[in-house]
Amino acid sequence: MFIETPLLESRALSQRLNKSVWLKMEAMQPTGSFKARGIGHACTVYKERGARRFVSSSGGNAGLAVAYAGRKLGVPVLVVVPETTSERAKHLIAREDAEVVVHGKSWQEANEFALASRTSADAFLHPFDDPLIWEGHATMIDEVVRAGCTPDALVLSVGGGGLLCGAIEGLRRNGLASVPVVAVETLGADSYAQSLAAGARIELPAITSIATSLGARSVCEEALALARQRPVSSVVVTDQQAVAGCLELLDEHRIVVEPACGASVAALDSDDAALRDARNILLIVCGGVGANVDQLTRWQAGWQAEAGAAIQSR
Repeated sequence: MFIETPLLESRALSQRLNKSVWLKMEAMQPTGSFKARGIGHACTVYKERGARRFVSSSGGNAGLAVAYAGRKLGVPVLVVVPETTSERAKHLIAREDAEVVVHGKSWQEANEFALASRTSADAFLHPFDDPLIWEGHATMIDEVVRAGCTPDALVLSVGGGGLLCGAIEGLRRNGLASVPVVAVETLGADSYAQSLAAGARIELPAITSIATSLGARSVCEEALALARQRPVSSVVVTDQQAVAGCLELLDEHRIVVEPACGASVAALDSDDAALRDARNILLIVCGGVGANVDQLTRWQAGWQAEAGAAIQSR
């Protein structure tokens, strides 16, 4: 259901930061994001257990991964997406022969509808809160270690926490449990950062960031528990910084990703202690299909116009 993705040293980022920055190119998965790993693995297991249909809720990337896995495995798929899901993401899910239903203004509302739509013959594919999904995501760290890379810090984006849980499992099983993880979010989708600060899982009243793939109003409990057991720090960037990160990846590595992914690139410029002390940084280029070049440049142009107008009004 997934492929082994390249591990590339970014000369541009390495030279700018005076560190070695390694990119695990999960955007090159068949579905365009890391979701193909954990969800593909979970779908395979659920089919072996007798599932006759896969049901999922998703802001886009997880649903696409379920749809792709279902087509490959010959299992029908229903994906419930919130109203914030891009037209492109809905088109890509439907192109994999999945049934797409739009319901609710947030992922939580879409998720409740998906759960209510299940039958006894269905397997429910949660987009991030499932040990089978974490087990599948952990394989990306297996590949990094096989390639000979031993990072001093791992940078990744956090939405619901599935990638974080899987990556930490991968570090643990490869003898790298002490490697600090830098969890990155955008302002307005920062439920993990707020939960870490509060010492308990909190739920955002709404998602106000354009990084809708990070739009879980509350992270999974396991993501919070892991931060109590090992080094995890939090970095929150703005939407503008996240889009700038996307455009930097486009300019330097010729790959298009969502702001949810560009946020991790932006975090490299933060003053996070784990990043400041590291010499060998691994960054998960998690991907995402909910944005294209035109959308990224429109966002950037809009903010530049707003900044120019603010200067002129002074």
